[in-house]
Amino acid sequence: MSQFDSIRPFFDAEANAAIRKIVDDPMMEAMMNFTFPNDTKEHWKDLMVNTYSLRDFQIKFIYPGVQKVLEKSSEGLSTGGFEQLEPNTAYLFISNHRDIILDTSLLNSCLHENGLVLTTSAIGDNLIKLPFLHTLSRLNRNFAIKRGLQGRALLESSLLASSYIHKSLLKENRSVWTAQREGRTKDGNDATQRGVLKMLTLAEGGSNPFDFFEKIKVVPISISYEYDPTDVLKMPELLAKSRDEKYVKSENEDFMNLLRGIMGTKKHIHLQVNGVLDKEVKAINATDQNLSEKLENLAAVIDRKIWQGYKLWPSNYIAHDTLSASNTYSAHYTEEEKAAFLQRMQQKIESKNEFLTQSFLSMYANPVNNFEKSRGSA
Repeated sequence: MSQFDSIRPFFDAEANAAIRKIVDDPMMEAMMNFTFPNDTKEHWKDLMVNTYSLRDFQIKFIYPGVQKVLEKSSEGLSTGGFEQLEPNTAYLFISNHRDIILDTSLLNSCLHENGLVLTTSAIGDNLIKLPFLHTLSRLNRNFAIKRGLQGRALLESSLLASSYIHKSLLKENRSVWTAQREGRTKDGNDATQRGVLKMLTLAEGGSNPFDFFEKIKVVPISISYEYDPTDVLKMPELLAKSRDEKYVKSENEDFMNLLRGIMGTKKHIHLQVNGVLDKEVKAINATDQNLSEKLENLAAVIDRKIWQGYKLWPSNYIAHDTLSASNTYSAHYTEEEKAAFLQRMQQKIESKNEFLTQSFLSMYANPVNNFEKSRGSA
C-alpha cells in the first residue's frame, strides 16, 4: 500500500484494467457517442481496451472530447502566455475556478497542443462519488481532495494532499493544477484563500515552510467564460447565504453542475497564463515576515495576476453598467449584445427576485471591479 492510494490517480500499469472496468458503462458509451459521433461502438471500444497509459487515454479520448465540447457549446477558445512555459518543466498552476471539469481539461488540452507537461489536478471527492466518475477521474490523472472533514482528520488529509503535490512537482516532474480556493467561485469575485497556500507548505517542514515556493514554479492562471453555463445553478447557494442559512446540496446537484458545465452555452472562452512568479516569491521570502504574512502577500500577488489576466467579455461590461445604471463601458459592447445578455438573465431568473437579479449581475460584474482594482495596486 502506498501512502497516497486513497487519493492518487491510477499508475500506468493499472490503466488498462481500469479502462476495461468502465468500457461497457452506459455513461462511457454516451461520452464516446458524443465525442466520436461517426464512429462505431466496436471501433472506439477496441481502441480503448488497447490503451495502456494515462497519457494515451487523455490524448485519445479526453482531448477529442474537450474539442467536441468547444465545437458544440462555445464560440471558441483563445489563449495567451503559453510561450512563457518551457517543455519538460513542472509548474504549479494556481487558477481561478469556474467550471468543475472544463477549467482543468481546457488547460491540459492547451498544454498538450504546446508540447508541455500535462497536470495532475485536484478534484473534490464529493464530485466523484459515482464509481464511474471516480474511475474516470483517476484515468484523467485527478487526485482527490477530501471534503467535509474537521479537526485532526482535516489536518491529516491536508498533509497527505500537500505531500502528494510535493512528490508530483519535485520528484516526478509532473505539473499540478489547483484552484485558488476550495470549490468554484460562486459570485465572480476571484480570491486566493490563504488556507490553500498554507496546505501547499505543510509537507515542506523546516523552519521556513515558505521555502517550498522557491523550489517550484508558481504560475497563476486566469480562465474566463463569456457566459458561465452554470450561473443560474449557483443562485440557490447565494440566496441561502444572504439569509444566513446553511446551504444543503440536493442529491444530484454536483452531477447536474458537471453536466451543465460541459454542455451549457459558453460563447467565448479565454485561458491566460500569467507568467512564473519566481521574482515575486523570492522577494516575499527575503522579508523577515512570519509565514502567515508571507502567504498573505503571495495570495495578493496571485490575485492581482489573475485579475489582470482575466479576459473581460461584453457580458462583464454589460453587467457592470446595468448594476451601476451607467454606460461607463458601453464602448465594449453593442446594444444587441446587451439585449441578448439581459434577455438570457430574465429567462434564467423567472421570478422578479431583486436579490437574485443583483447576484446574477454581480457574478459577471465583479471581474471588471477586480481588474480595475488590480490596476490601482500594480
